[in-house]
Amino acid sequence: MNITAIIPARFASTRFPGKALADIAGKPMVQHVYERTARARLVSEVVVATDDDRIAQAVRGFGGRVEMTSRDHETGTDRLAEVASRIGAEIIVNVQGDEPLIEPAMIDEAIAPLAENPAVRMGTLKSRIRTLHDFLSPNVVKVVTDLEGYALYFSRSPLPFFRDKWNDLKDESFASGRLLCYKHVGLYVYRRDFLMEFAKMPPTALELSEKLEQLRALENGCRIRVVETAHESIGVDTPNDLEKVLEKLK
Repeated sequence: MNITAIIPARFASTRFPGKALADIAGKPMVQHVYERTARARLVSEVVVATDDDRIAQAVRGFGGRVEMTSRDHETGTDRLAEVASRIGAEIIVNVQGDEPLIEPAMIDEAIAPLAENPAVRMGTLKSRIRTLHDFLSPNVVKVVTDLEGYALYFSRSPLPFFRDKWNDLKDESFASGRLLCYKHVGLYVYRRDFLMEFAKMPPTALELSEKLEQLRALENGCRIRVVETAHESIGVDTPNDLEKVLEKLK
């Protein structure tokens, strides 16, 4: 099975311009993501999708494959779909370009349900929330799933709402698992035909309200398989996040 991982990377970023090329231990961030993605057992090839010549030059410099895309895309999914339209992969993996510490095993975990079951059209990951801060933060997307592991909803709000245990909201409750809930890990896997459909779907009401693209899939009746991972990664949205990555590498 041909499985291609695509890393959307852009230079413009409101909170951290040029972060794809930020230096991490002598390598640009996009190279760390590329090399870790290439180590995933189920991935056949890795491609960086960008509209910026500086990023393209950096990727070619370390021997990576790059595909240039339109500058008019509003989302990473649109950029992903443009590249997917040119290649013959059966499964497309969207690996965020700002995850320099992503574990290759996480990518394999997300791919597995689609590789094993032809009926699964889209998949992603979740991990345990272990602090009150993450549970309450609108920057941490929460997810709830059904008994078969398919997403019921994603939200920036606390989810689920512990009506009878609201007074038990403390770090220890989450760390011990007494209050069990999950955050969404923004790694997506698509069957190529569904990705092409998804990119053409107009934005939906819940998607626009929460600013979460995956809700468009749910609102259009697509079941999203969500796999729990024990691995953690650090997304780099700001220079402070980059410092956390550098500290962890040390």
